[in-house]
Formats: sequence, C-alpha cells, structure tokens
Amino acid sequence: AGEPLAYVTGMAGFRRLTLRCDRRALIPRPETEGLVDLVLERCTGGTIADIGTGSGCLALALADEGSFARVIGVDRSREALSLARDNVALTSLDLALVCGDLTSAFGEGTFDAVVSNPPYLTRGEYDSLDASVRAWEPASALVSGEDGLLAPRRLLADALRAVRAGGWIVLEVDASRAGETARCARASGWEAVDIHKDLYGRERYLLARRSD
Repeated sequence: AGEPLAYVTGMAGFRRLTLRCDRRALIPRPETEGLVDLVLERCTGGTIADIGTGSGCLALALADEGSFARVIGVDRSREALSLARDNVALTSLDLALVCGDLTSAFGEGTFDAVVSNPPYLTRGEYDSLDASVRAWEPASALVSGEDGLLAPRRLLADALRAVRAGGWIVLEVDASRAGETARCARASGWEAVDIHKDLYGRERYLLARRSD
C-alpha cells in the first residue's frame, strides 16, 4: 500500500500550524480541527489537557490560539510523546508533555477542560479501512475494543474526577456511535451532554460538563 503523503513529506498542516508527522503517531485529520473551535468557544483560560496527544496537534493548536495558563499533552506511548516533543521544539509553543494513562497522573479538579481524539473504531471497521491507513498508521490510535467504545468509555469515567466543577470534556467520536457515546457520558456523571457536527455534517464531537 502506498505510504501516506504526510509520512512521505514528514509534515502535516493542522489549523495554523505545520507539524512533523511520521509513523510514531496518527496523521492529523481535518475534522479534528473542529475540536479546537469547540474548546475555544467554551474555555477562555485555565488549565487544559489533551489526552492521547499523539503528534501534539490538538494541544499545540490550543496553545497557539487560546489564552490558557497551561496546556498539557498526555500520552502513554513514549514514541508518540517523542514526536510531540519534536513539534513543541518546531513551533516554540508552551506545551507540557506527560507520559501517563488518561488522567491518572493528575489530582482531582486539575483541569478546566479535557480534550481528546481517542481511538473509536471496532476491529472490524479497522480491518475494512484503506490499506494505506492499516499499513502505515498505528492501530493503537484507531482501534477501541470490540464495540469501538472502550477508549471513550474509559476516558469519560476517568476524566470526571480530574475536571473541576463546571469544567468541560470535548471529544471526537465516531459518527455512527455518537448517541451511544453520549449515553456513556451521562452514565459516567457528566451533564449538559451535547453532540455537534463536523465540517462534513456528521455527528463528530461530544461536549459535556461537570456539574457545579
């Protein structure tokens, strides 16, 4: 299968940034850029975490366009974090990077918002993807258990503790499971759960708030 262009050139555009891109992390997608707008509309400062930061694209865009006191990128993959570190150096933006699983490294109420583009495909969906994706991009960034909800479900349960009262979680979700993901959010204790559409008109983003 042909190597994706972003891996051939070693660079990818995301929002206003041009970032290093290689097999250590997923190639930034246009629809993921919409997460940035949703966060910026609701959060004007404080501390924000990007869980599963990968290349660092989301966290770096928030550091670039927002006015946050602190932006933290978290990933359990040391390879992904090394790529994110390269992109911090490339952009000279202020981003802290932490190796860890979800929000376990942080205390209660640490964040004003958590943002994430977690894995959300089933194994069957992954197996039917274009060969250029399967052959080159990390499966761990795409596959999320038998039902595609393992990673979002874990994050929604885990992050409630780490987000302050009145704070937000903003996730990219699978369009075919947006409703199920919203139910997971409510079951975990999140309030004001809402689904927003991406630039292609698909249900792609979940927003929810921790109660005051």
